[in-house]
Amino acid sequence: MANIDLTKLVTAAEKATAAASALEAQYSNAVLALLDAKAAERQYDSINTAISYRDDPNAEFAAEGTALFDWRSAVWTYATAQLDAVKAGTRAQPTVADFVSEIGTQCPFAWPAVDSEGSSDGS
Repeated sequence: MANIDLTKLVTAAEKATAAASALEAQYSNAVLALLDAKAAERQYDSINTAISYRDDPNAEFAAEGTALFDWRSAVWTYATAQLDAVKAGTRAQPTVADFVSEIGTQCPFAWPAVDSEGSSDGS
């Protein structure tokens, strides 16, 4: 009879936790891709790079950085609340694609307008 190494035993609870973590990572990665794709529309290499321009002396960059910063916050606030609702069983689990589409509807984004002198419409 073979000896079983109990240190390598994986319980059903551990498998369930790993599966939940992997699924959560899929949603998180999809949200990050959405954020990065929006920033890429204006040639930023990522959302993090874009938001670093919030206090830039170039009014257009500053306005875009601020708008993306605010939108990123709204997106993650919404996404976190909805995924918590799924975990709590108070809403059905959407597909990742449906969830990303839902975020686009619930957290719309519009690029800020900057006038010909470089001032944003928010100043």
